[in-house]
Amino acid sequence: MNFQKKFSHIELFAGCGGLSLGLDKAGFERMLANELSPMAAETFAYNFFNENFEQLAKKNEKPKKIFWLSSLFDTLAERLRENPFNYPSMGKGFCDIPNDKDKLKNSLIIGNITELNHFIENDKEFLFALKSAFNDTEVDLISGGPPCQSFSMAGLREKDNDKNTLPWEFANFVAKIQPKVVLLENVTGILRAFKDKDGSLYHAWFEVAKVFATKKYVPLCLHVNARFTGVPQNRPRFIMLAIRHDIFLKLNKKFLNGSSEETLFLPSINFYISVQRNVEKVNFGSLPYFDVSIPDHFKLFQTSFLKYLVNHKEVNVKSALDDLKINNPRKPSLFVRKLNAEFADILRTKKEISNHELRNNSQLVKCRFRIYQILQQCNNRDITNAVFNILKGKESKLPENIWEKLKKFEYLQDNNQMKAFSDKADFEEYLKQHPTKKQTQKALNADSPAPAALSIPDDACHYDEKELRVLTVREMARIQSFPDNFVFRSKITTGGQMRKFEVPQYTQVGNAVPPLLGLALGKSVAELLRLLEK
Repeated sequence: MNFQKKFSHIELFAGCGGLSLGLDKAGFERMLANELSPMAAETFAYNFFNENFEQLAKKNEKPKKIFWLSSLFDTLAERLRENPFNYPSMGKGFCDIPNDKDKLKNSLIIGNITELNHFIENDKEFLFALKSAFNDTEVDLISGGPPCQSFSMAGLREKDNDKNTLPWEFANFVAKIQPKVVLLENVTGILRAFKDKDGSLYHAWFEVAKVFATKKYVPLCLHVNARFTGVPQNRPRFIMLAIRHDIFLKLNKKFLNGSSEETLFLPSINFYISVQRNVEKVNFGSLPYFDVSIPDHFKLFQTSFLKYLVNHKEVNVKSALDDLKINNPRKPSLFVRKLNAEFADILRTKKEISNHELRNNSQLVKCRFRIYQILQQCNNRDITNAVFNILKGKESKLPENIWEKLKKFEYLQDNNQMKAFSDKADFEEYLKQHPTKKQTQKALNADSPAPAALSIPDDACHYDEKELRVLTVREMARIQSFPDNFVFRSKITTGGQMRKFEVPQYTQVGNAVPPLLGLALGKSVAELLRLLEK
């Protein structure tokens, strides 16, 4: 596929930049990005603008391509740890936005999407600059991942949850800028029905689709999995591609009769027409979402512009991490070499591996990690439940058939040596000495993609018995398909009350759109946009 022509792109809810990295590689030129968290923005700025916030703060300087909409503080050092939920309203704090709006081209604005909407409403010059992609006719794509789980059009009217407004604010921004295509990414949980405070069911993804249809966009809703794009993680995601109605009409004329594109978009245009007639009468069930886990849907992905979302073989954890082991590391796999080569022309070259600092784990925790590794090897729910019943203090004895299977393995002892148990009572006492209250922690399976729930250090431990530890930030980043030249900045982790607003490195990785998924999405959108040129 030819990626020489650049498409214009605006990124909202940019995070540390996983989606932006993928879209860059797919042929999109970012006109503007917006992010709420200064910690995630620090990583974005370092990788895409070569701006080092830490060094600038020490010199009492400010970055050249990053602008705060509104802050309580005038110095960069204070802004780096500012609670973004306490940003003052526009006009009541320190604002960096320059009068010359051309300086905002290819920049990052740190601030709340609601305040950004207010700002462009009141600054016609900036609105025109954005809408025209800084005099490049119009914006091709706006992308972002606003939290949508609590959103409903009914709930929005109640104003009982600040997050309710974010999808609406995203849609309002889109309505002002009028891009050709919108890409909305979210967690797979958005597909589950939620209950409002009255006990009524609503489907957030369907509500979001209705909102974009009211803004004159035809929505195509997808349930994808990043592992089909070459990401070594089982990471299901909700994706909505919304096409401006006049653009859709042009595209629809180019879709072949009976094509997969025609099949995919037929319910979308029917849904769109129903919304235009009377949105209040549009009931759940009138718009499907296409799911890669359904064979017939998978074929539609394979035979349409969505083929990039399903055209990679599965990559296991071992291929992603074996060269990063402390003990007996292997040579970088073909996956690692290709991953680093894929984004080499976008990121700065780095010789050393960054973000690979080990975290301290006590001897007790290491022993428990070894238990998790064995449970992973057994891959038997009955064995896992029996062991955890003792670890959590619910039981004191193992069933005999469970013991017969577990006595074959070696366990870490206090002297750091591995040893198998020959006595059932001794083993039961060993388990009691390593209690845990954790519900989800497990060892990775070297021969499979990583599990979806992987966003904090405590989520998983290493698969190698000589690596009894949690993953480093770099290892988590590899699983998310970040190349090694992508550097994560700010604090490594956080805790306590600061979890509510801080976005440290582990969280940045866990929250990001995997770059390879971003690349696949970008290729899919680019194929649609190029179809307009034929």
